Amino acid sequence: MTDLPPEDTLEGTLARMRARLSRVLPDFEIQAKAEIAHKINLLKREKNAVILGHNYMEPALYHSVPDHTGDSLQLSVVASKTPADIIVFCGVWFMGETAKILNPGKTVIVPSDKAGCSLAEGITAEDVRALKERFPGAPVVTYVNTYADVKAESDYCCTSGNADKVLGHLLAQGHKRILFLPDRYLAANTAAQMGVKFAGADEDEAVLGALPADEPVVIGWTAQCEVHELFTPEDVDNVRRQYPDAVILAHPECRPEVIEKVDVAGSTKLMVDYVRDVDKPRYALFTECSMGDNLAAEFPHREMVRACSLRCKHMNTITLEDTLRGLENLEHQVHLDEDIIRRARTPIDRMVAIR
Repeated sequence: MTDLPPEDTLEGTLARMRARLSRVLPDFEIQAKAEIAHKINLLKREKNAVILGHNYMEPALYHSVPDHTGDSLQLSVVASKTPADIIVFCGVWFMGETAKILNPGKTVIVPSDKAGCSLAEGITAEDVRALKERFPGAPVVTYVNTYADVKAESDYCCTSGNADKVLGHLLAQGHKRILFLPDRYLAANTAAQMGVKFAGADEDEAVLGALPADEPVVIGWTAQCEVHELFTPEDVDNVRRQYPDAVILAHPECRPEVIEKVDVAGSTKLMVDYVRDVDKPRYALFTECSMGDNLAAEFPHREMVRACSLRCKHMNTITLEDTLRGLENLEHQVHLDEDIIRRARTPIDRMVAIR
């Protein structure tokens, strides 16, 4: 392997990881992880693979092997353009499905078959079909945190980073009822941001029927993120008392009562950009803990506050060890029916086309 550039040798990999991770991991762990990362990076070259790493990946993985890192929208766009033969998606299963939808001829791997999602599991394609019968003519906006068969029943997809743009696009077309699935809190928060009424699909039919027919209403489902729903308004108050100089950033999957009290609400990409570009004494993140670890490693001059009792058990099933095993053996490949791929591609393309 004498033709390897210096940064891809074992020594170069270890040096790069030490530079990024010494503030968040002990050196003995960095050394052990660097050996695995080095093997993965060699295999990437050999197999013409690309590795995509979501912002919630553990620091040792996030800062060593991904060719691209980001949120769901960023990585979806990258997945649609990659020339690689193999896509290794270090994220949860629905993300791998999205990559497969956009690249049906490529091999797509999710390193762990246990990487599910409470939101994706909170709604089925049958649920969507039933809602379309209840609200005929209402366009269906589906959060990208859903499985492919649900996307296939939808008109548009969205992410937490572009939900407002997708909703604004439909409002500009004059729609009065918009189904926004499955995250109840993201739907309610986006509706509030746009100045639109929100109602839950589980509300009494008399309540739904009494809504003004000439005013737009966003109708949400009942699912929530099992991490973000745990943050409370009291948590915001506690952080302000303990860290009065901190700016508090929260993911829009949090409860509306939380979003109303924080300083900044937005996607993980927005959080990354804010911490990088806006100089504040410290930053408190109301999202998955690994995100704070990764930002602390990337921006060592920034003081991060994170709630590490709240971790996504699904994202945390993805490790460097799993990634190496998956790439070696091509384990946990994503397979989808051709008809599902065709139908699910349309709402994703419509999402990406909205600027």
